[in-house]
Amino acid sequence: MSKLGRGHRDKLQQFIAITGASEKVALQALKASEWHLEGAFDVFYSQPQLRSFTDSRHLEELYNRYKDPYADMISADGISSLCNDLQVDPQDIVMLVLSWHMKAATMCEFSKQEFIGGLQALGIDSLDKFRERIPYMRSELKDEQKFREIYNFAFAWAKEKGQKSLALDTAIGMWQLLFDERKWPLIEHWCQFLQVRHNKAISRDTWSQLLEFVRLVDPHLSNYDAEGAWPYLIDEFVEYLLENCIVRRGQSEDWNQNRVLA
Repeated sequence: MSKLGRGHRDKLQQFIAITGASEKVALQALKASEWHLEGAFDVFYSQPQLRSFTDSRHLEELYNRYKDPYADMISADGISSLCNDLQVDPQDIVMLVLSWHMKAATMCEFSKQEFIGGLQALGIDSLDKFRERIPYMRSELKDEQKFREIYNFAFAWAKEKGQKSLALDTAIGMWQLLFDERKWPLIEHWCQFLQVRHNKAISRDTWSQLLEFVRLVDPHLSNYDAEGAWPYLIDEFVEYLLENCIVRRGQSEDWNQNRVLA
């Protein structure tokens, strides 16, 4: 480490602190990503040979620690206990990221296969390693592609079993959670519009297309195309913004600069 410049030493120490990797493995991942920290995390977690070996016995013990006493799964009570042990709020968005890693089919429950498979993929077999991975999982939300995948995953994860659409209250809660992380100045207007004008469940198409709208259309609608192929609900939202003078086409107010970027 003594031959490294200060910037590289700082990245190396940060990588080791977050991943728990050895100095040798940390150097390998950072060099493979040309010293881009986020890229090094991707290298580390996408290549099983670089990650710490996970002990199947420890994984089984972790699963049994949180398993429902009456079913072969981890239910809401077990997830609440896990959150307590991790010192994470159950409503924290990092739990959505964790569920994405586990490929969980349903909110507030993990099958044994989902739980153990997800932890193996993350290189986790202890609570200490679990806590170490939380900053990395949080950092994944800053990656545009991963945020898109997590956003799209959230629809099926959050909806009721057997339903094609997402209940409005649940959709609003998920949007507020996701766009609190990736700022969108119109999120509260969108939620209010849905409650006042729509008051129905949300389709997958509307869910998916809203992220595209957020990415592509600036908050003062200067590049909004009324002839574009947006779902009717998004077109109605634009009309609502204009009718209520919430937005004037092409206005130049200084909207929050942290909005989602393409």
